[in-house]
Amino acid sequence: MATNAPEPTGAAKPTGARKPANKHRLTRRGLFTLGGGVAAAGVVGGGIAAFSGGGADAAQPGTAIGTATARPQALTHPGMLHNAGDLHRAKVRIAAHKDPWLKGWTRLTDNPHSASTWQPRPQAVVVRGGTGQNYGILYNDIHAAYQNALRWQIGGTKANGDTAVAILNAWSATLTSVNGNADRFLASGIYGYQFANAAELVRDHPDFEFARFEKMLRTVFTPMNTDFLTNHNTANITNYWANWDLCNVASLMATGILCDDRATFERAVTYMKSGAGNGSFTHAIPFVYSGQNLAQWQESGRDQGHTMMGMGLMGAICEMAWNQDVDLYGYLDNRFMKAAEYVAKYNLGAAVPFTTYAWRSGQGAGRYMEQPVISDIARGTVRPVWEILHNHYARRRRLSTPFITLMAEKVRAEGGGGDYGPNSGGYDQLGFGTLLYSK
Repeated sequence: MATNAPEPTGAAKPTGARKPANKHRLTRRGLFTLGGGVAAAGVVGGGIAAFSGGGADAAQPGTAIGTATARPQALTHPGMLHNAGDLHRAKVRIAAHKDPWLKGWTRLTDNPHSASTWQPRPQAVVVRGGTGQNYGILYNDIHAAYQNALRWQIGGTKANGDTAVAILNAWSATLTSVNGNADRFLASGIYGYQFANAAELVRDHPDFEFARFEKMLRTVFTPMNTDFLTNHNTANITNYWANWDLCNVASLMATGILCDDRATFERAVTYMKSGAGNGSFTHAIPFVYSGQNLAQWQESGRDQGHTMMGMGLMGAICEMAWNQDVDLYGYLDNRFMKAAEYVAKYNLGAAVPFTTYAWRSGQGAGRYMEQPVISDIARGTVRPVWEILHNHYARRRRLSTPFITLMAEKVRAEGGGGDYGPNSGGYDQLGFGTLLYSK
């Protein structure tokens, strides 16, 4: 039973109909214009394919608008989790010995994965789930590549840049497939988007084998991302938790950006707005509590560890889209902000409303399941997912986010992979939000 009446009522899920455009969306470029600033961005042209199925706000390339011909907007680089301004700000603040950036930098340089002495262990076949699991090798190497790339971008140390490139080159020369049971689709999503983010930071390094790395993403990860989002491993559409969709959407979006492929980027945006699975906005956030600035997360009745993972993945998707001038943070009247406030409030120890969540488990029609109460499993868990949300909603947008802000203060300064335990959950986020997002 619900403790407060939600909007919309009931547990029925939309069938994938396209939503109307958000008339009040504010883009990164629009925000800079309002603030009188200029967006600093290095734009790489070429290789941008005409897209199909663009989002509700997208115009079809080649379509006449008035007397002009619409052209696809060039993708911005760096333009995933970090833009040029993020990296420059961190560099300047660290040079001036300013906190909290300096504390964030210390978290990075103290992490063993960021050492330029890291040696990659590339595998031809990565297995997650079932016999022969070895995926821990992959996620450790990805985080080492990312952290070394950050040290190169911000600290300017050549050895770190060389190490990041060596790791990525070794994997693109070796990896041929990602296998396992259903968990292989978690690997294709999480490690696909993390790989692409590490590569984006070194895309201009003279030794980076960019074309080979791009081929690896397109042949190993992208087909799996697309397959899962299309077929959901042949299961009932409500069977898989939101995170399964979200990680594969994140991988598609990041690959589209890295490869200057607007069609792939737009497919990811469209899925977030109208996808049939549990990762799209109205499915991942099924109940909005009117007047409370709260919204229930799809995995809240499962446990708080996976709920935190959802905050990290949707936050990553929204930030990558923002850096390409698409506002998903504000979509559907800041629906994600309300969900993050809900998750933060509960994990800070306060009570929140909860509506019974129902779904179908298994193949075909599936077996009816429901969660009548919010889960307290792993309540209060700490993951590096809050700085990115605090600094967007409370700092960029100047919105009231008391619980998000308290959570960000609680976890500051955020670390990254290797700082939150040895298991895969500790590597689900790339982290270091204090260093990169503090405003």
